[in-house]
Order: sequence, then C-alpha cells, then structure tokens
Amino acid sequence: MFPIRDHNPSGRIPYVTYILMAANIGIFLSYVPILSDERALYSLYNTYALVPARIGQGDGFAGLLTSQFLHGGWMHLAGNMLFLWIYGDNIEDEMGHIPYLVFYLAAGVAAGLTQVAFEPTSRIPMVGASGAIAGVMGAYLLLFPKAKIDILIIFVVFFRIFPIPAWIILMLWFAMQFVGGIGSDPNTGGTAFWAHAGGFVAGLLGALPVWLKRGGITFWRRTDGHPPHPEATYPRINASSIPKVKRR
Repeated sequence: MFPIRDHNPSGRIPYVTYILMAANIGIFLSYVPILSDERALYSLYNTYALVPARIGQGDGFAGLLTSQFLHGGWMHLAGNMLFLWIYGDNIEDEMGHIPYLVFYLAAGVAAGLTQVAFEPTSRIPMVGASGAIAGVMGAYLLLFPKAKIDILIIFVVFFRIFPIPAWIILMLWFAMQFVGGIGSDPNTGGTAFWAHAGGFVAGLLGALPVWLKRGGITFWRRTDGHPPHPEATYPRINASSIPKVKRR
C-alpha cells in the first residue's frame, strides 16, 4: 500500500521540485558504477554522508546538506522521488519557489540533527532525501489536510486505487516513523526513523507562518482543506474488463 498521486496538481510549474528531483537522480546516476564496490562506496559516504558520531565530535557538518542528495539504491531513490513528486508541487506553489527551496533544505538539516540527537554515537552513514521530503509532508498535512491522495493497494494479483484524505495517510506514516524510531538500534543501520519524524515535525512548524498568513482556520474553511486548484480527473482503472454474466 503506497500513495501514487494527489487530486490537485499545482497551479504553476513547480520548477524547484523538478530541479530537486533532477539533482537527486543525476547525482545517484553519477555513482551507480561504484554501487557494487564497497570500498569506493564507503569512501563516498564517508565524505558526503551524515555520520552522527562525527557531528558529536564537531566534524562532518557539511553532511547535513550533502547527505540529502545521496541514496542507497534504486528503490530508495524511486520511493523518495515519488513522495516528492506527490507532495512537493503544492507546497512550492503555496510558498513560492525560493522560500520553498530554503524550507526544503532546512527541513532536511532539521531531520539530520534529530537523528543525531537520538543516535549520537552511531557511526553508520545516513543518506537520502527522505528527511527533507518528510518536512514537505508535514507542511502538506498542515496546509491541505483534506486533499485526496490515491493509494494503490496490491495483494498478489489484485490491485485497486482508493482516494483517502491526506491527513489519514500522513498521520499513519508519521506514527510508523515514531514507533520505528523507538524500536531501532543505532548500531544496525536501516531506516533513519528519527530523521523522518524530525523532518516531519520541522516541516509542520516551518509551514505554520504560511498557514497563519493565509488566515489559519479561515484558510481551511475557504479551501475546505484542499489545494486551491481545480481537482484533476483521472481515467478509471479500477473497473474490471471481465464481462458480467447475469444469473437466469
């Protein structure tokens, strides 16, 4: 089960979101040839990833930014870019191009610092744009809680798309990160749950001035919790192509 699209595309071209996606994809493609070379990959991560223990020693602060553009594999990259594509355009539209870029990078830094705060002795490199994207998701929750998000559910050969309000999927996602963080081991690696949770909270708080400037509760009433754009129409793909045979 995962989100595939929202029902309110941006009212203008989200240049920054596209540039961020291109940068993440381009940088990943630049080091695809060394993915199977553990020594070369370690050297890359040691230079550009975020290592919490190094931050505690007063070193490696550049990793708070550079780690946001590194990914551990194809699925890691694809998942992050899908989430950025779904949620990023509307937040960029509401904030403006440059403020959105600053917001995105700041959320990523906040996410990294949260991971450092909860796992200060970890020497496992942290990479990925998910902390910054979590910030975008936090902003989406505040600004557009009732926006429709299409969720694709796959069970063996059965699949179906269900539209659900954004607040449900986003709160569920945040709860999963929080619970995952409580049960995580700083010495085994895996998902940086605390970075996700920290980025999400930072994004929600970072979007608060925008929400208040738009009128706060009045903004929700005016837009009914949706992005202020016409709803998109998508072709029906849930309908079965198998002919129905009536009972006699």
